[in-house]
Amino acid sequence: MIVKIKLLDERAKLPNRAHYSDAGMDIVAVSRKITIDYFEYGTGISIAIPPNHAGFIFPRSSISKKNLNLCNAVGVIDSNFRGEIKIRFNENHHSNTLNVYEVGDKVAQLIILPYPEISFLEVEDLDKTDRGSGGFGHTDNKFGLKLEENITPITRYNLSEL
Repeated sequence: MIVKIKLLDERAKLPNRAHYSDAGMDIVAVSRKITIDYFEYGTGISIAIPPNHAGFIFPRSSISKKNLNLCNAVGVIDSNFRGEIKIRFNENHHSNTLNVYEVGDKVAQLIILPYPEISFLEVEDLDKTDRGSGGFGHTDNKFGLKLEENITPITRYNLSEL
């Protein structure tokens, strides 16, 4: 698939895979804006994602070494968006020293995926499944107990840590 991309800054780089088999293409920061609420990295790129596709911005694995969390967990770039791709992070305060990305660093990864055309059909009932309406820890409930909302089964914890 060929995807058109426009470099908006002389320091901008095309998204790039570090290894040929990588799903994500690394995105490099050309600017950084710091506010009280977030760190925003400009990428200096604008992209024309094909129809029936979307771009998804994921954090890189190096995020585990930083004091940052991607603000919206996964960024979604719609196929009709033509502005600069910007990536926002919140500080996660897991340490006393600030460790963030610098301009010129790879700050995120881009994955472009197709999505199906969807039409919803309203019905009175849905087909039955073995899971039913169980959610939020339902598959970890090995004892078949009725779990109250916001309670995690004790089986998830090492008792020596309690």
